[in-house]
Amino acid sequence: MQSPTVESLRGGRCVPCEGGVPTLSEQAVAERIELLDEWDTTDDGAAICRQWNVGTFAKGLAFFNQVGDLAEAEGHHPDLHLTGYRHATVVLTTHAAGGLTDNDFILAAKIDALDEAGS
Repeated sequence: MQSPTVESLRGGRCVPCEGGVPTLSEQAVAERIELLDEWDTTDDGAAICRQWNVGTFAKGLAFFNQVGDLAEAEGHHPDLHLTGYRHATVVLTTHAAGGLTDNDFILAAKIDALDEAGS
């Protein structure tokens, strides 16, 4: 994917990855992270994450169900954390590649669209 836009990420599809897929360069990660609302790279640069204050435990579970449905449809699965009963964190990395691929940014953009629809 060359010079992506938020629209191209949201319209993209995650591709199956069983290893052997190269990770994105630091430049490509920097370019893509700028397109996403409130996502950051982790300290080691191997993942991206975002946190939401969802208000209540029930809303956190509902949000995670939406993210889970989206992740299943894309075949790309994030790590989900609900702490303090209302702080939802999503962490994305391509485990089989050992770092970040376009799949992570595609799913992040689609999760942002869920968040915007729920606002």
